[in-house]
Amino acid sequence: MPAVLLLATADAPAIEADLQAQGVRVVARCASDTLLREAARSGCDLVLAWDPYPAGGLLRAVEALQQHAPLPVLLFTSDADAATLDEALRSGVHAYVVNGYAPARLRPLLQLAQARFERDLSLRQAHAELAERFEERKLVDRAKGILMRGRQISEDEAFRLLRQASMKGHERVGLVSRRVIDAARDADAVNRAGQLRMLSQRLVKLYALQAAGVDAPAAQALQQEAIDQVERSLAQLGQDLSRPTFGDLLDAAQQAWSGLLPPLRRGARAETLVAVDAAAEDFLRAAEGLTTALEAASPLRTLTVVNLAGRQRMLSQRLAKQALLATLSADPAARSAAAEAVRSIEDFETALQQLGRSALSSADIRAELAAATVAWRRLLAGLNDAAATAGRAEIAAGSEDLLQRFERLTALYAQAAQSLFEPGEDGGAA
Repeated sequence: MPAVLLLATADAPAIEADLQAQGVRVVARCASDTLLREAARSGCDLVLAWDPYPAGGLLRAVEALQQHAPLPVLLFTSDADAATLDEALRSGVHAYVVNGYAPARLRPLLQLAQARFERDLSLRQAHAELAERFEERKLVDRAKGILMRGRQISEDEAFRLLRQASMKGHERVGLVSRRVIDAARDADAVNRAGQLRMLSQRLVKLYALQAAGVDAPAAQALQQEAIDQVERSLAQLGQDLSRPTFGDLLDAAQQAWSGLLPPLRRGARAETLVAVDAAAEDFLRAAEGLTTALEAASPLRTLTVVNLAGRQRMLSQRLAKQALLATLSADPAARSAAAEAVRSIEDFETALQQLGRSALSSADIRAELAAATVAWRRLLAGLNDAAATAGRAEIAAGSEDLLQRFERLTALYAQAAQSLFEPGEDGGAA
């Protein structure tokens, strides 16, 4: 027979003596406000309560007990009200006995409470398992979709990869699927935040091209596309990211963007170029802070390479912007832009070498990286004639070509970062 925790009002019969006579041990007595604590401390197997009118305090205590430390509950009462009965059952009472106390009935009623508790527990476990399988199915379907899009494979092949990783890691397919989903989310967030860095520089480049009269209508149209892209990325990041974790960084990026947008909309003029660039630098710093925090918060180590490739997009636009500023601005802004251009070239060259040595690679990545290197050399050649209209046009075209190359490269690295395998396994990264 179970060890019983007894909870009884002052008018209760000699329940403890009756239980002992039936061979049932009472391990503790308590009041309703100490039920949860005493149940945990006493190590009881069952709660027996006597309360003529249990609605309120006792039933709330039973509900808390079932939420934190579920036990069978047998309740003797005088309350025959159907509403109280319904509340008792919802609170977690397993045997509700109205005006039916008798010593001879104690053992069978205790057994009834235990049996109903075990049945309820079994049903809850079955329901939880069903819900878990349903959630796992949804996770698997989402992960398959990610793999199908990223690797251009069939649904069957995507599931085979999930099963293969599951067996290799001795993990449930659902857990593997969740990691794939989390990796895709993290890679997408870093990619979007990294795009904000790039757009901060691209917008100034396009503004400078308009001020210089280099295909101004096309530059203006591209500027509007870039503004729309910033707005979409900020909105998506605001929807996807945790406010408690990243809210301050998102707010900083939004505030910096609010400072940059108005002068962009007022039309391009050479005399306001330096002020627009200063606002863009504020936006760049905010976007850089958000990107760095997202990379650091993810357990996905390969995001470092995604971030590095994404930063090359920014540098392609930053260098073009600096070359234009150096010829369109007055001293000392022109000298500062020229000096910064040298640092941008050095940073780009260093990152290009790091990407070439990265273990996160594939045939597509290597081919695109080679093409990007050619585009980089073309942009560098155009810098020598930045003061002339033809040279500025070459810088504009070369930086756009380089940007598109690294947009594709960053997407390829992001797909590879979501691989179920470490770089080098399964024939290399995806």
